[in-house]
Amino acid sequence: MEKEKTDKKDHILDVAEKVFSEVGYDGASTRMISGEAGVNMAMLNYYFGSKEGLFLAIFERRISMFRDMLRDIGNTSGLSPWGKIEKYIETYVDRIFNNTCFQRMLYQEISMSRKGDLPDKINQILTQNVSEFNKLIKEGVDTGDFKPDTDIEMITATIFGIKNYLMNTPYVSSKMFGYDIQNEESLKIFKPRLKAYLINLLKPYLLK
Repeated sequence: MEKEKTDKKDHILDVAEKVFSEVGYDGASTRMISGEAGVNMAMLNYYFGSKEGLFLAIFERRISMFRDMLRDIGNTSGLSPWGKIEKYIETYVDRIFNNTCFQRMLYQEISMSRKGDLPDKINQILTQNVSEFNKLIKEGVDTGDFKPDTDIEMITATIFGIKNYLMNTPYVSSKMFGYDIQNEESLKIFKPRLKAYLINLLKPYLLK
């Protein structure tokens, strides 16, 4: 029974994520999402309470998965600070291209620059992951593996900035690279290229 309940919630979240990524928060409605998911409004409201509750649940689900991954990397014994950064890059690049709907939804929301309770809650969720990543860098600085003048915030901005550009300007990016970076076959070439670039960019900057 509990598994069935979880499956239904996950199904609604998957559908809602797709709808929000296509029409945005303002363009979506709980009625539209319940219709797409094939569930009644009472069930959707029972699980999530409102459109805002549903929207936040999507963010919390995706971000918490990534946060757990970051903590696992950070807690891996026998892995050097640089080894943890390499592991992060490997996993991060794979995840962003596996969750394109969520990445679009995320970009739409953070690019709106709106103020209020909903943006504040989303920022709180996102900030937790930024903090976990910053811990990986700070660990290397504290152990002496990384340069003491490492600009942690700029590294974070660089990684997330590259991701935002690639994920949210796919047509421009594809033209620049000469192939469709959204195509599954092209991604087999592009993902290793992006991983190698980020590693080659950060390694000489971080390591003494």
